[in-house]
Amino acid sequence: MHYGIAHSALGWALAVWSEQGLRSVDLSDQKEQLLHWIKERFPTQNISPADGQDAELLKKIVTVLENPETPLDHPLALEGTAFQKRVWQALQSIPPGQTITYSELATHLGEPKAVRAVANACGANQLAVIVPCHRVVRSDGGLGGYRWGIERKQALLNREAKLAAIVS
Repeated sequence: MHYGIAHSALGWALAVWSEQGLRSVDLSDQKEQLLHWIKERFPTQNISPADGQDAELLKKIVTVLENPETPLDHPLALEGTAFQKRVWQALQSIPPGQTITYSELATHLGEPKAVRAVANACGANQLAVIVPCHRVVRSDGGLGGYRWGIERKQALLNREAKLAAIVS
């Protein structure tokens, strides 16, 4: 496995990938925290810093972080339950600038009573922005939680709303 760290408009970004695909994308205000997360999340894995040929992948990931309407043409190595993977797949179909509630997403998946499970799947998402769990909000319009900080979630939604307004 390999990792790369780069600065983006959302702060520091850490990407971890293997031959199977992109495993995680994390965001932080502190680069050191990301290095700690690598050791914490992948304690038994041999993970090396990206070399020159991987620089292009890291650049593409940062481009998606800064421009979420840009598709990432790299496989994702999603690790989770079958239900979580269904949630993450559904999230990828929500266009930038739009939101959905946890309840609406559960209903869309044919599991209207699984609102809490949908929220838990969003919380378990390992791919910040790439799997856009930030586009899921509470039924009362509140932001709910966000693994990478509620302020970052609000900034993402604001930025995407501005982009959507320009496009339409």
